[in-house]
This record gives sequence, C-alpha cells and structure tokens, in this order.
Amino acid sequence: MNTLIEGPGLFLWPLGFCSLLVVFLISERALALISNRVVPPAILQAVRKGEAHSIKVTHPSTAGRIIIFWQEGARGEVLKSFARSELIKLQRGFFLIDSIVAAAPLLGLLGTVTGLATLFPEHGLPDSQTLTRGVGLALSTTMIGLCIAIPALVGSNWLSRRIEVLSAQVDILVESLEKQS
Repeated sequence: MNTLIEGPGLFLWPLGFCSLLVVFLISERALALISNRVVPPAILQAVRKGEAHSIKVTHPSTAGRIIIFWQEGARGEVLKSFARSELIKLQRGFFLIDSIVAAAPLLGLLGTVTGLATLFPEHGLPDSQTLTRGVGLALSTTMIGLCIAIPALVGSNWLSRRIEVLSAQVDILVESLEKQS
C-alpha cells in the first residue's frame, strides 16, 4: 500500500483531485436525478388525468417548472423548448465527468512515460533504487488512472441512462399538457 501512494509521486495529486471530483459529481447528480425530484408521480398522474389547470406546484421540480410555464400560457414549440432547456440543466457537470474519464488514464500514461524516462540516466545503467522508483511510478500511475476512469465511465453511463428515462417522462408530461390546451 505504501508503494501505491509513494509510487505515483507528483502525479498522485492530480489523480487524487480527479478521483474526489468525480465521486462528488456522480453523487450529486445521482441525488439530483431521483425521479421523484424531477417528475413527481403525483404531478404526472394529475396531468395525465387532465387536471393540469388545478395543480398547485408546492416544491420546485423540473415538472413543476414546466407546469407553471404552461399555466402562464406557453404552448407548442415554446413549451417544448422550455422543457428541453430544463432537461439540459439536469446534465450539469456531465462534461467534467467525461473529461475525467478521458484525462485520468492520460495522466496515468504520462506518469508511466515519466517513470520510464527516469530509468535511463545519462551514463550507464540505472542502479536498483532508481529502477525500482521508475517502475513504481510507471505502474502505479497507470493503475490509479484506470481505477479512476473505469468507475467514472460506469457512473457517467448510468447517469446518462437516468437522463434518458427522465427525458421520456418529461416528453409524456409535455404531450399531455399539449392535449389539454
């Protein structure tokens, strides 16, 4: 374990930052994308029953904001554009997760190249301590970079799927509102 922390050397800091940031972003988005917070079932059922005019929105949600906008008179493409803009807000932070998925293995690769470059001194063969430190840097940074990127990729894909499901629910909501116009 000590080698895992000492091995990456300077590259441990950006890799650690990427790790903490991706855990925070995925956790925050997972909480924000809970279905009841985005499209509460009670609101969706009331709209599907044709009771959209009588809905009193008590808590801010994507569906609630769309209904308020509809109650203010928005119809047609304006309502659909507003719904799309609300869905885009749900994707906040996704570009950072995608960047970390791409950057973490590249940081690991950079550590690998740096570690291997330290193996070859200007004169002669490296001593055993230099060889150990160089190989440790090379292997540790690659492993840590992949250990960050792989779960981040899985989390990003899961969040993208959540957005697709919520997008379908918002589409149903908007179409049901349009029928009541």
